[in-house]
Amino acid sequence: MSETLRTVIIDDDPAVLESLEQWLSLANIQVDTFSDAREALPLLSADFDGVVVSDIKMPGMDGMSLLKAVDPTIPVILITGHGGVAQAVEAMKLGAYDFLEKPYKPERLVDLVERAGEQRRVTLATRPQQTPADDNALTHTLIGQSDSIVTLRRQITALAQVNADIIISGETGTGKELVARSLHQLSARRDQPFIAVNVAAVPENLLESELFGHEAGAFTGATQKRPGIFEAANEGTLFLDEIESMPMAFQIKLLRVLQEREVTPVGARKAKPLNIRVLSATKEDLRLAANDGRFREDLYYRLMVADIQLPPLRERRADIPLLFGHFLHQAATANHLDEPTLDYDDLVALELHDWPGNVRELKHTAERFLLTRAFNQVSVQELLQLGSSNRADTWRAEGSLSERLEQVEKALISAELSHHKGNIKTVMDVLDLPRRTLNQKMQKYGLKRDDFVDSAKAAD
Repeated sequence: MSETLRTVIIDDDPAVLESLEQWLSLANIQVDTFSDAREALPLLSADFDGVVVSDIKMPGMDGMSLLKAVDPTIPVILITGHGGVAQAVEAMKLGAYDFLEKPYKPERLVDLVERAGEQRRVTLATRPQQTPADDNALTHTLIGQSDSIVTLRRQITALAQVNADIIISGETGTGKELVARSLHQLSARRDQPFIAVNVAAVPENLLESELFGHEAGAFTGATQKRPGIFEAANEGTLFLDEIESMPMAFQIKLLRVLQEREVTPVGARKAKPLNIRVLSATKEDLRLAANDGRFREDLYYRLMVADIQLPPLRERRADIPLLFGHFLHQAATANHLDEPTLDYDDLVALELHDWPGNVRELKHTAERFLLTRAFNQVSVQELLQLGSSNRADTWRAEGSLSERLEQVEKALISAELSHHKGNIKTVMDVLDLPRRTLNQKMQKYGLKRDDFVDSAKAAD
């Protein structure tokens, strides 16, 4: 390696400490040894520029407790002679970089330390996180002023700076691939490949060949050598969409690739090393799928070093007018048409629709509205009714009568605030409400004037 890598080794066995120090030193790795984890803690601050290798079974503070105590961005490799799958899974839950069970080959440990050290360098090198350019780009990519979207942008900005594998969860149409691309574009890998593959779209009998590649003659029809998707994404980011659809038989093969960070093409004898970040997307709760035996639990924890949950559009209704206006403007520009103006009834219809297809459905509706409006005066409400005439999932308020009335009242107030760009006096006049009553209702429904003013500015 081009720089000397620093590693802290913790083990209560002096012979093990001496042996590991010799092996790592021969690989040009600087080593500090400790027989008690508590003595190493002062060294393991957020600025620590190396890797931790620790035994699990130790008096005083064991390896699991150490893992909980150190900065979560520090790579920790745990070693034990008393392990097994259950303990490996628990270690991965707590954020361990990897887990080794005795006996193991020293070369394997050296390789793990070097890869963990590279990750640590990337983390520290990119730690000065949000630049104004990054904030601005993400605001224009993930549009919205709701609390959930503001939180999502912050989460993406933070996680983009580390090298961890991430699971992105959300309903169909919530923008999982957009989030994955944003993570890549804000990361240190931004100049390397970003490759997306929909696992559900690849036939099961071709999955290994497509992802791992194959040698000429590896199977019938394999007339020439072909690199796989993993190899094509090397040094960059691989996005595995609909990971929940991956066959159980193949999951163990993927787990091995992720553990070893190397891939063996079908028909090849030699593995190829990988320096890759894997982002996965699912519309299912993989934890429940693992409990039901439909997804490997160890693979779940390997993929989910961190996770991002995307909110459905119905839970961020305040963003709907801004998003619809954005997509309408995009469609008008692309089709060289004048952008139509939305009236009050259009905004109410947008607010009241349940959007089962989420942002994807909203975008398609904006495009249809533009093209339909260019030839006749159709309203958003009429368009949504046409699109939903054969569906059973059209929007309806739920709950008691008072709860349903509250949902409609919130949508009406939100629509007026959006239409009048947060002008409270105009909204008071239109709805014939005293200022105090309007303020109380806005507070009750979590409607903030500044959100609608900001949305109007962003649309302009």
